[in-house]
Amino acid sequence: MRGLKPLTSAVARRRTEALLLVFVIAIAVLGHACAGLAMNGELPPKFIDFAISMTLLSLVGHLGIRRFAAYADPLIFPLAMLLTGLGLVLLHRLDQSYIERWNSDANAPGQLMWTVVGVAACLLVLALLRDHRLLQRFIYITMAVALVLLIAPAFFGADTYGAKRWIKLFGFSLQPGEFVKIMIAIFFAGYLVVHRDSLALTGRRFLGMRLPPMRQLGPIVTVWIVSMLVLVFERDLGTSLIFFGVFVVMLYVATERTSWIVCGLLMASVGAFVVGSTEPHVKARVAAWLNPLSYYWKNRPEGVTSDQSAQALFSFGTGGISGTGLGVGHPELIAFAGRSDFILTTVGEELGLAGVMAVLILYALLVQRGLRMALAARDPFGKLLAVGLAAALALQVFVVAGGVTGLIPLTGKALPFLAKGGSSLLANWMMIALLLRISDSAERQREADTHGPAETTITPLPTPTPDGDSSGVREPLGR
Repeated sequence: MRGLKPLTSAVARRRTEALLLVFVIAIAVLGHACAGLAMNGELPPKFIDFAISMTLLSLVGHLGIRRFAAYADPLIFPLAMLLTGLGLVLLHRLDQSYIERWNSDANAPGQLMWTVVGVAACLLVLALLRDHRLLQRFIYITMAVALVLLIAPAFFGADTYGAKRWIKLFGFSLQPGEFVKIMIAIFFAGYLVVHRDSLALTGRRFLGMRLPPMRQLGPIVTVWIVSMLVLVFERDLGTSLIFFGVFVVMLYVATERTSWIVCGLLMASVGAFVVGSTEPHVKARVAAWLNPLSYYWKNRPEGVTSDQSAQALFSFGTGGISGTGLGVGHPELIAFAGRSDFILTTVGEELGLAGVMAVLILYALLVQRGLRMALAARDPFGKLLAVGLAAALALQVFVVAGGVTGLIPLTGKALPFLAKGGSSLLANWMMIALLLRISDSAERQREADTHGPAETTITPLPTPTPDGDSSGVREPLGR
């Protein structure tokens, strides 16, 4: 009977996941039906197809996780599916209004196709990557590819809505920044595992803080320069903030030194001030943020040519606490932006403050599960990678929600899972796959420690030391 306990644990987790997916399907299908009934008095066209699609995606994803990551956290996949399903409901709802008012093309079918691709990519990563620590062997190759992708839009990208963050090839558009956030998390996790001691234990004390020595400031200065170059040449404030923010968060977690946070905030503030004062596109967004209603003035500030910030505030104000009702509002007044970062205004107008808080809580739960994996992981690389992925998700939600609500200037990034975007969906589902793999490995090791050696035992991989010797395994990060 002792050998059955690990199996029981895996089955219990998958049963919990299956039950949650039933609720996810019910919520998405019911929301789609409510939107159609409110707008037209009848069920939406292809309603049955939508219900079948959500059911099949959930079922295939669940079976794939049961096969390749049976011990994975049972909340991650349902949370991602719920956010994706809500995004599809909103896009279907917006398509009809945009077609009627702006004569635009439908985007929901394309988003559904990319959802299928994203879930398939998630399962493919789980099937091929049986141990997340294998990524540690390729951190420098990963970073080299990330830098190429990050810089490519500045030279080969298309200038869309004032920012260069897309690459257009053969009729398809790709947003490299969405994949870069995963690659930099992998690189920083591998780099900090090797160099965390020199970053944490050296330096001089000043005003109660241990300041890093100049020699160790090299990595953070390099990352800061690259993020500023992205901000200047690509005019992409969101990617720059996420790129630099993830590094500072992971650096603090690895070293537990407040001085890194102070240095990071000071450098980010100086860079943002300089670029925001000189680069026209970023300067215009700052002006629109400081005076969101200035679009309607006779003497509007220089560069303010869009009413999106004002319309977002109008939309949130119209929704109030409980919203106008799904399908009853007019989120299409924000023209094209309603299906990108401004899709959050649709939630605010039709589901109200309660709906916005519910969506943010879903993101917070997803981030919390990532941080929980960091605590559960037994290897330092897995700990830092989970923290980096969770931080990337949290920062992207912050820069999007903050920009739409007027907390910070607009960034133009896509709200993960919810907003339209093939690159964003694909990258975020790959991120989900890595989180599932880390949690599966952590739980398997915990079961092995609890119930004795079994098939769940994970063979430790050697961690490279600073001089390149991989003969020994360094002590893991503290919990």
